[in-house]
Amino acid sequence: MSPTLVRGLSRPVTRLTTKRSIHSTMTPRGPALNLKSINPSILDVHYAVRGELALKADKYTQQLASPGPSSGSNTTNVETLDHGLPFKHVVTANIGNPQQKGLNQKPLTYWRQIISLLEYPDLFEQHRELAEKIYPKDVIERAKSLYGEIGSVGAYTHSKGVLAIRKRVAKFIEERDGYPADPESIYLTAGASAGVSSILSIALQKGDGCMIPIPQYPLYTATLAYLNAEPLPYYLSEERDWSMDHDTLLSAVSEAKSKGTPVKALVIINPGNPTGACLSKEAMEAVVHLCYEEGIVLLADEVYQTNIYDPSHRPFISFKKVLRSMPEHIANSVELVSFHSISKGVSGECGRRGGYFECVNIDGQVMEQVYKMASVTLCPPVSGQIGVDLMVSPPPKNSESYPLWKEETSLIHNNLKERSYLMAEHFNNLPGVSCNPAEGAMYLFPKIQMPQKAIEEAKKRGKEADVMYALDLLDATGICAVAGSGFGQEPGTYHIRVTALCPETKEFVGRFEKFHNEFMEKYK
Repeated sequence: MSPTLVRGLSRPVTRLTTKRSIHSTMTPRGPALNLKSINPSILDVHYAVRGELALKADKYTQQLASPGPSSGSNTTNVETLDHGLPFKHVVTANIGNPQQKGLNQKPLTYWRQIISLLEYPDLFEQHRELAEKIYPKDVIERAKSLYGEIGSVGAYTHSKGVLAIRKRVAKFIEERDGYPADPESIYLTAGASAGVSSILSIALQKGDGCMIPIPQYPLYTATLAYLNAEPLPYYLSEERDWSMDHDTLLSAVSEAKSKGTPVKALVIINPGNPTGACLSKEAMEAVVHLCYEEGIVLLADEVYQTNIYDPSHRPFISFKKVLRSMPEHIANSVELVSFHSISKGVSGECGRRGGYFECVNIDGQVMEQVYKMASVTLCPPVSGQIGVDLMVSPPPKNSESYPLWKEETSLIHNNLKERSYLMAEHFNNLPGVSCNPAEGAMYLFPKIQMPQKAIEEAKKRGKEADVMYALDLLDATGICAVAGSGFGQEPGTYHIRVTALCPETKEFVGRFEKFHNEFMEKYK
């Protein structure tokens, strides 16, 4: 080694020199990263909606899209090609992704108009006459106002998100619940998932317990596995329309205590994913009481709050509203974090990655840590922040854009409701299948009475029986659904989760019915 003086530095910097002969005698080593050297927690992370089944569905989609041998026609249309598959297209019923190709939910015009102007503000700044030929005046004014608050969408914002947008989120929450919200306790996020992961990583130490519903959205078990925290399952009652049994909650707490596991947090998904069930006010009050008595942080996943099929029967009520309506000693002490997203509802802007969480009764010093961790990622996507703003403050009723916005959102909502009811009806007519109609969200979770021979065959394949069912369903029909075991289920029961987003519902249920009858006949 020889010291070399580098210009601009006051002392010599040592540079390493090595001889080629040293390398020539070294034994080639393996990769620095392998399954034994990476973070072992990663190996315990599982995410069913994007797992083996989705990868296989993607392979089939690529196969169908690629040039293949003609089936005898002179046309080059992909639909006429023989790709060796018994179906012509894949139905992506595995994930709530409304605008995905094949599901084809139309983006809201009002959203896309405003966002397009913010991507190219020269239109309303230098070419106003042209812009007015394309866009309604209220859209131009809204975009101009947002541009004044945000500036370029290519620039970082505050780590919590744009203050003006957080103020409108606070107003939305206040108008929804009847109780004030503090914009400084609201964080805009890259979808609700990013908020959930952030809060769990801050709240839980290694070995801490987090109560989760079964069935549940696998984001929670995946994140808990990564954090080396303990999932504490509590089972929802399928016999009572996926309702939450308070005694089951108490039992889960008692069991955790008997094992010496600290119960730190409780997750509620309302409306439910994958069940579609909506909680009653009484059930929610019982949850808040439990959190008060046991000193548990309540995490309310409320991303489907707009997707309610019959508000007169079971309206959406936020946990913030329930908490604030309770006696003062409870209302001012139970720690609550609630989550919302632009990916669901009627917007379906999954790829834009926008959401928020609100913290209630969280210690000030902990809030400083929440801000610090938000700062590490600099800021949430600006396009997603704009989506949150459009979600919480849609066009006013007296505006030029309101009629079209109302027409589009009503159509999306009604289509989802009708498809959900129709699919549930068809599932319940199938032999060995029962399905609770959904009260909200965008999924169904039918139960399959799996034949014993099918269970035995699945064991031979090294699969759960419902995983085998879902894989065989995909192979035979192109329908991509998720096995219930990926969400958790009562031992000895088998389910699949499907979205109610498929536009060709009758064709979907026809394909499904044919496969199911053949499956049951094969393994009877």
